[in-house]
Amino acid sequence: MGKARRELLDTAVHGERTMLLGVYSSLTKQSQQYYFEEFENLAKTAGITPVHRMFVKLREYEPATFFTKGKLQEIIEAVKEHEISEVVVSTPLTPLQERNLQEMIGCTVFDRTQLILEIFQQAAHTAEGKIQVEMAELEYLKTRLAGRGFEMAQQEGFVGAVGPGETQKEHLRRYYEGKLVQARKRLKQLAQSRETQRKQRLRNGIPLVCLVGYTNAGKSSLINMLTRSEVLVEDKLFATLDTTTRELYIAPHKKALISDTVGFISELSHKLIESFKSTLDELKYAQMLIHVIDVSNPAWREQVVTVNETLKDLGVKVPTVFAANKSDKLDAEAREKLVDDLVGYQPYVITSALSKEGVQGLINYISAHI
Repeated sequence: MGKARRELLDTAVHGERTMLLGVYSSLTKQSQQYYFEEFENLAKTAGITPVHRMFVKLREYEPATFFTKGKLQEIIEAVKEHEISEVVVSTPLTPLQERNLQEMIGCTVFDRTQLILEIFQQAAHTAEGKIQVEMAELEYLKTRLAGRGFEMAQQEGFVGAVGPGETQKEHLRRYYEGKLVQARKRLKQLAQSRETQRKQRLRNGIPLVCLVGYTNAGKSSLINMLTRSEVLVEDKLFATLDTTTRELYIAPHKKALISDTVGFISELSHKLIESFKSTLDELKYAQMLIHVIDVSNPAWREQVVTVNETLKDLGVKVPTVFAANKSDKLDAEAREKLVDDLVGYQPYVITSALSKEGVQGLINYISAHI
């Protein structure tokens, strides 16, 4: 997006004096400890090395600044003490809140959505993935225009501007919308190719199975184990953003296609989900979903809720089997308790991509139900 993006976001390179500001409020659905850990992992994945960390708990919040006066003063003092040049906040902020905070704190402020966007930039490698990230960025930038005031109300005052006295804000809005139109056209062409492939698959009677789950639940490892392929596997959030499809032999003369999808995460902006809708719509055409759960994570129940809510928002209603993954990380006592915990998550198969536990059982289940 070039100069316009850099001027508005300035996210190309993080400053050397970064503070992570973890915020736990009544709006947060996860446990406090895990929420902060996840936020730190997001920052690490984005390549941020903070010089200071600050974690606050809010019982109430102010619409204009998100933080109450007392908490805001604590943040201002921490920024001055540690000579902070940018603050990365763990929660999404409105354009107005972000702008007010930057003026009051006296440094650059990034919110959760922008942090995830940076990770998406790094993780997208295919043409489709890059276009979807570009669209997500443009949509984000459009919302930020609403929070920019006087300095963008100045009239352009040059020959060739559309209409007399076009403001910089109006110019940028047209610029972003034009870029979005171009991106949608390119994505539509790729979607048409996907539709052709889907029709061919249906004519050939090849069923589709899709993996869904929270980010870093082990979907890529599981698809590698099921199909003996080599999809990128890294122990970090959003390691793979691009959809991967492989052949899965579920019987000597019976095969299916299995696809990995972008991982979900709590407080994922609807604009980000909307940008990936063309890819995620493929879930609606699957014969089965494998919902991969990282059962070694203490917050796995909250993660299941997040994934289910996202699927509901997308209008996906497909038969689902739970893959209780990373069982190799559990000791004997935890495994025994897991069986009781999974009673409410039927049907399920306990799996481990590392030890291969349950992989054949999962293949057998797929073969019997599609």
